[in-house]
Order: sequence, then C-alpha cells, then structure tokens
Amino acid sequence: MKQKTALLVIGIIALCGLLFSGYLSYNELFSGGCNLNFISCGTRTGPIFGLPACVYGFFMYLTVFIIVVLGLRKKS
Repeated sequence: MKQKTALLVIGIIALCGLLFSGYLSYNELFSGGCNLNFISCGTRTGPIFGLPACVYGFFMYLTVFIIVVLGLRKKS
C-alpha cells in the first residue's frame, strides 16, 4: 500500500470518528446529556477531569486528522 493511500484511509477513519465523537460531545455538553438508546457518553463511567470521555475522543481524532492532512500536503 502506498503512503498516500494509507493516509487517505486513516483520514477517512479519523473523519468518521471526529464526526461521531463530535456529535456525542455536542449532545453531552450542550443538550443536557446523551439520552440515546444505543450509546451513552460518559454517563456510566462519569467524567474524566470534569469532561466526558467523548470530548477526549473528539480531540484525539482531531489530532490524527490534522496529522493526516499535513502528511498529504507534504510534497514528496
């Protein structure tokens, strides 16, 4: 697999994770909690350093996505 193809695959996965964790983070922080039947965001385990786990996931996926974008912009 070429480097560009691998970065594109990782970027797509990171973008999906970014959208999902962003949705959960928004619901948890601004809509009064994740009251969804299929998923819960930090309600069982409690907050970590005052924030739900989905917020940390959002920033981790954002970091990976930024690294992928920078890797794809690099001229080789």
